[in-house]
Amino acid sequence: MSDAFSKCRLPQEAEALHASGVYPFYVPIEERLGGGEVMVRGRRVLMAGSNDYLALADDPRLKAAGADALRRLGTGNSGSRVLNGTLTLHENLECELAEFLGHEATMVVSTGYQANLTLSPLFGPHDVLLADRHIHASLVEAIRLGQARLRRYRHNDMAQLGHLLETADPAAGSLILTEGMFSVGGDLCDLPGIAELTGRYGARVILDSAHDVGLLGAGGRGTAEHHDLQSAVDVQTLTFSKCFGSLGGAVAGPRHVIDYLRHSARAALFSASLPPACTAAALAALDIIRTEPERRRAVLTTAERLRSGLTALGFAIPPGGTPTVPLQVGDALLCCRFWAELLDEGILANVMLPPSVPEGKALIRISVTAAHTDAQVDRLLSAVAAVAGRINTISGRVPVAIGGRDGA
Repeated sequence: MSDAFSKCRLPQEAEALHASGVYPFYVPIEERLGGGEVMVRGRRVLMAGSNDYLALADDPRLKAAGADALRRLGTGNSGSRVLNGTLTLHENLECELAEFLGHEATMVVSTGYQANLTLSPLFGPHDVLLADRHIHASLVEAIRLGQARLRRYRHNDMAQLGHLLETADPAAGSLILTEGMFSVGGDLCDLPGIAELTGRYGARVILDSAHDVGLLGAGGRGTAEHHDLQSAVDVQTLTFSKCFGSLGGAVAGPRHVIDYLRHSARAALFSASLPPACTAAALAALDIIRTEPERRRAVLTTAERLRSGLTALGFAIPPGGTPTVPLQVGDALLCCRFWAELLDEGILANVMLPPSVPEGKALIRISVTAAHTDAQVDRLLSAVAAVAGRINTISGRVPVAIGGRDGA
């Protein structure tokens, strides 16, 4: 009989990265120093990979709210929401979120990943699910848990999505699944195009707003508000681990849909509920999001400085104006070398390798927050220029790039 654990080996790619000394994952943060900086391997470095866009994770008001809830309610709830794990605090957050987002009801769960998994009961055997090819892994897992027939459309390709809707079984329920702000590229979904198609074909729209709620729109309600199309979104998921500076997630929509998920979504039914401290911190963050729009303005202004600076260096930066910026490299080993040299320069960014991106499309993902100063962005740009000049063969560079190979 063979050993069931014989498959438990590192992928060859990971072994190669270890051997080359450029393995970019599971890097421990020793201390958060504030002001957009952290301690890594005994060095003070600039954090350029965080999704804490509004810089709330270290905000004294969130810490105070979490500490108070910890003292009053303990470290955890020791049960699922459906049994003994529901707190009045959860219900307060649900009511506040529903009002904020303009939905009838909201269900709070323990992570953003889990919020997407709770969608699976909506994907029934008589439904067709039309999903953007760039959706997050958690949405892919929700699809696998469901029973709907899956059709993928090219990223933001409204012509192909329209064709899929036109040729779908008219007896089937149609659902469109996309992200508001895509987590890797930082670009936005074509919600106006989707809204036009749903008006024509009657499909339902499910929007993952993990990265955009709190950041985009006049009131911070995300991509839907940014496009003035909140009524076009039927169901919306979000996470508290980005703009809310905490942990947890939620799914929002019509009351009968949320009530159905409360009793049908196994990912929520059989998971312990969100701890009190995280819930209280998310509530405090929501209040700040509603009352301090200057945080959004600050990070978007900083993002524009970063994007303009990278474009001036010769990088082909996709449009969008959001704080998440991909630097296309291509080769996985070269990308990890780029990341390691950035860290040597005092910059901690993110590496995105397959399957998070297509084969041959490895990239460095850089993001800025409301805590970053102009001087820190300039420091980041100088580091990128220095590393790119040394590596000299970076994919995605346009001919004006300093030190690069034309067309590389």
